Amino acid sequence: MTDVLVIGAGPAGAIAALRAADLGARTVLVAKSGFGGMAANDGPVPVRTLAHAARLIGEARRMGQYGVEVTEPRLNYPRLLSRVREVVADVVQHSSLRQQLESLGVTVHEQAGASRFIDPHTIVTDSGLRSQAEKIIICTGGAPRRLPIPGIEFTSTHSIAFTLTEAPKSMLVVGGGATGVQVASLFNAFGCRVELFEAGPRILPAEDEDVAAAVAGAFQKTGIVVHDNFGRIDSFEKTATGVRMKFSKSGDRDSAKAHVVVVAAGWSANTGGLDLAAAGVQTDERGFVRANDELRTSTPHIFAAGDVTGRLMLVPPAIQQGFVAASNAVLGPTMRIESVVNTSAGFTEPEYASAGLTEAKARETHDVVAAVVRFDSTMRTIIDGRKVGFCKLIVDRKTARLLGCHVVGERAVEIAQVAAIAISADMTVDNLARAPLAFPTYTGNLAYAAADAARQLDMDVGWQAGRLEGDHLATGSLRPCAAARVRGPCGR
Repeated sequence: MTDVLVIGAGPAGAIAALRAADLGARTVLVAKSGFGGMAANDGPVPVRTLAHAARLIGEARRMGQYGVEVTEPRLNYPRLLSRVREVVADVVQHSSLRQQLESLGVTVHEQAGASRFIDPHTIVTDSGLRSQAEKIIICTGGAPRRLPIPGIEFTSTHSIAFTLTEAPKSMLVVGGGATGVQVASLFNAFGCRVELFEAGPRILPAEDEDVAAAVAGAFQKTGIVVHDNFGRIDSFEKTATGVRMKFSKSGDRDSAKAHVVVVAAGWSANTGGLDLAAAGVQTDERGFVRANDELRTSTPHIFAAGDVTGRLMLVPPAIQQGFVAASNAVLGPTMRIESVVNTSAGFTEPEYASAGLTEAKARETHDVVAAVVRFDSTMRTIIDGRKVGFCKLIVDRKTARLLGCHVVGERAVEIAQVAAIAISADMTVDNLARAPLAFPTYTGNLAYAAADAARQLDMDVGWQAGRLEGDHLATGSLRPCAAARVRGPCGR
């Protein structure tokens, strides 16, 4: 009998198998389809390849500002999808994780089909594979949530991008979370007329309020129609040219139609067909696998990690959970999930990214200072003609330590990742302001925001206060934004 069986080969599953094998366990990894799971085959890798194409289109249109004469870019959608497939194949084939698994003797079964428990120690797959193990780790991920609405079968998920032969002329996107805004941004760049519907008061509800407002404003300027607080959906209907969505609010009925409707209204656990009851594994009220902080399920020898647990559904937490679940499966319950700084990011136009606490969340438990640097006031962004956006730091007034960073605009993700390192290292804002970053760079904006926060706290940032861009802060050209909000001249 195998020591550890891992179901699912996404980030959580791959790391779980690697950790188990590294600890000396005989390990088997079973993948429903290809190695890499949704992240490699239907998530970040292919979607961000599409996002890169959207970025190239935008860059081509800006070349004229710099005297580079080009014709209007034209999208060859079939060729783009071919490139997506090339990238996915390259990533899967050359994954360092795969090579490490092979070197440790992990048995990997790809294209095995869906797995199903027949008893607490045994699974069978659609392909006929039968596996038994002393310990099992469920890493089957998540799937787009299907709304119980008449006509939902006429709608699509984000995966529609990989089945089309050309970009549609029009699209409705339902759901203003991370997936929905990314779909809306991509297809808008591809020339599609897009309307984005969010039932809540604003898009990107998990992000800082200023990030959400800035992204919504930028979307509207590029032609995306953003509907928030639109009410509730009554039905979807097939039309001669696409799909009509009927919705109502406070008794008033309305409708919208497009060639394609994409529903991105959250995620559910990908457990359909697993027959968890046969293994005695319980789920919560949302359908996610119940797992404690040691990632042990209701069946003591079965663990779960990644999106299937319903915790933070991002790749970094999935990797951490895979590591913890495998450690506990092999060594016993010796490790618990730790609270770490998570970085969220959207490869939209403009990009947005966050690390740590939002300003609203931080104010619940801290007395905070917020400092903002606008991208229309820093040299590198002006040089590159990328003046939309800002970098915002949230700082604890008492300790001067960083609590959060929120960025909209060019290289937002890279800036936020540096901030995540600073937050994880428990840096004070004056130390960050003194970091000798290259000039002029996007990441330098982080130090300028830190210098502004330090000044608000009457802290000495030394020689860095005299840097060229620091002079903008000293003269007050950015100070109107520093109170906490990015309003008026600062971006709204």
